[in-house]
Amino acid sequence: MMKKSLLFILMLLCFDVLGQDKFPNILFLEGDKKSPNADLTVVKWLSGHWQGQAFGGVIEEIWAPAVGGSMMGAFKLVVEDKVQFYEIETISEENETLVFRLKHFHENLKGWEEKDETVDFALVKVSGNRVFFNGLTLEKVNDTEINIYVAIENEGRTTEEKFSYRKIN
Repeated sequence: MMKKSLLFILMLLCFDVLGQDKFPNILFLEGDKKSPNADLTVVKWLSGHWQGQAFGGVIEEIWAPAVGGSMMGAFKLVVEDKVQFYEIETISEENETLVFRLKHFHENLKGWEEKDETVDFALVKVSGNRVFFNGLTLEKVNDTEINIYVAIENEGRTTEEKFSYRKIN
């Protein structure tokens, strides 16, 4: 009986670890769970000009300091000296919590999403140097490095992508 119990516990631990391995740096808001209370002080370190490498090119994020209950940012991917796409991003205080929103644009600024649609990420958790939104995590490594982890769906398969940045000013 003891051996069966231990085997069962080991199997549960393995399944738990396998699940975590799929998205080890991303959390999702479960069911009808509400976002925790938070304000923009938990992401003030995001302000600045950040640059890194991803998807075979240069990635860039620029975030303005919080004003009026929101931070605004812009993302750009450049591959072989050609802009692939842009994003306009905001992190806003709403109903005593935070919402991360973005909108994608082709290199000619024609939108991917419909005119009134945005991609929204509800706040899941704030823990130390990490701010977890639903499918997106902001991580402060130190004063000059950040990581952003995003769950990206492509052809029915979802993967966790890591974007590492260094502050350039």
